[in-house]
Amino acid sequence: MLHTLRTRVDEIGALHSKLLLLIGPSGSGKSQRLSEFAAINNTTALKVGAELGRKLAALPHKQRTLQANALLRELASAHITDGLLLLDNIELLFDRSLKLDPLDILKHHAKAHRVVAVWPGEIRGGRLVYADLGHPEYQEYNLAGVVPFELDTMV
Repeated sequence: MLHTLRTRVDEIGALHSKLLLLIGPSGSGKSQRLSEFAAINNTTALKVGAELGRKLAALPHKQRTLQANALLRELASAHITDGLLLLDNIELLFDRSLKLDPLDILKHHAKAHRVVAVWPGEIRGGRLVYADLGHPEYQEYNLAGVVPFELDTMV
């Protein structure tokens, strides 16, 4: 599995959008695979929820929307190793109060660097989905500019 992931990550370097999403059901080992991949690449994954959340918590509520994207860029820059950015726990990016477009943010980072991110959703009907229809954070996207890497087996 890690060999296949490494091959795919090497291949996305030639693409305009160098974004690979680890996708799979809860318990399929997405975070574990990303952690293992980080270890063999001598780097660590940015745990967006914890690190961005800590920085946002220090700001007044009204400033969070204005600063979220800039803070994430700053954190991401500090985690890039050899042109590779690994992202996990990105659920905070879907928080409606921050007014962010999570996939657009990931794609933006993937223009300059290879990005491997754990997608906390699934592919349904050929579309990338986060949350269930009717959930306040529900998002649905087409797969353009994304290389999906699906994990189907339980750890």
